[in-house]
Amino acid sequence: MSLAVNAPLNSVSFGQISCSFLRNIYESDPSTKLTLFPIGNNIDLSSQNLSDEKFLDWIKAGASNSLSTYSRKNKIFKLWHLNGSLESYSKEQILLSFYELDSPTKEELNIVKNNSKVFFTSNYTVSLFKDLGCSNVEFLPLFFDKFNFSIKEKKYFSDNRIVFNLVGKLEKRKHHEKILKSWVKRFGNNPKYSLQCSIYNPFLDPKQQSAVISNWLDNKSYFNISFLSFMQKNSAYNDYLNSGDIVIGMSGGEGWGLPEFHSVALGKHAVILNQHSYRDWANKDNSVLVDANGKINAFDGVFFHPNQPFNQGNIFDFSEDAFLAGCEEAINRVESNRINSAGIALQEKFKISNFTSKVLEVLK
Repeated sequence: MSLAVNAPLNSVSFGQISCSFLRNIYESDPSTKLTLFPIGNNIDLSSQNLSDEKFLDWIKAGASNSLSTYSRKNKIFKLWHLNGSLESYSKEQILLSFYELDSPTKEELNIVKNNSKVFFTSNYTVSLFKDLGCSNVEFLPLFFDKFNFSIKEKKYFSDNRIVFNLVGKLEKRKHHEKILKSWVKRFGNNPKYSLQCSIYNPFLDPKQQSAVISNWLDNKSYFNISFLSFMQKNSAYNDYLNSGDIVIGMSGGEGWGLPEFHSVALGKHAVILNQHSYRDWANKDNSVLVDANGKINAFDGVFFHPNQPFNQGNIFDFSEDAFLAGCEEAINRVESNRINSAGIALQEKFKISNFTSKVLEVLK
């Protein structure tokens, strides 16, 4: 089999998905002839467990041979933002992208229409684009990364505290400010509960991030809240996810929500906003669902700006009372059983082999 791929290979979410997909291809058929155009012209697999050197050699060979062997007549699978996906190495590009807002622009619609097929990881997004005339879009769910994430039978704390985990890169879209301010009102400095925040954003200045968070909390300190630095290794992040009891997923707009999804699939309880891509994997059995109470604009002056050709629109919002009620219900579930069996079932429901098979089916 031959396969052409144009995707990033790095430690952020896009790169993690690309690496998992390529690893699954390699494990299924090591003889696959790979043609790889790494976005950014960089291959950084430092976050991965690279125990299999042959896999790394296969990746490197695919990149080194691409310019001398590839033909634009071949189909190619691309994983990237819509901004940058009009460009293609092929006459028939199969694109996997992510969209987090609610108002596709004419530029975004044109890019989608100029790809042969576009996969989105959210049924909400697929409906948005179909309603605006894009007949070539299709839902493709993401998957549980069993290579990097697994349940660990380990006791992380000597007491019986209930641990909340707050995830995702620091930004307005993910409602970190609202979540923190709400959580401290109910649980701040209560030894029965703790909050671990892995919200470091590698695209922002670390000192600026600390200052922003401190301002949110009125420059007060709470002994039961910790802010973790960036975790380079997936093994460290797996430990972090395993150390919590309840993951908070209240983002106003997501393409999937990888940290939240993996937490629930590891058997953790969850407080999840009942909107956008969360609805493709979270349900009342595996998560405490919190209904939205409307929308607010997504503009934050950093990642989202008004009157631009990309990323225009709104994100879902929620009330503080509804969120805190969700936290209380999640606490009840933990006290009843710390293991979320319905969540663990996601590992089987969303297998990477399903994802890979769908991509290969379209490429053929």
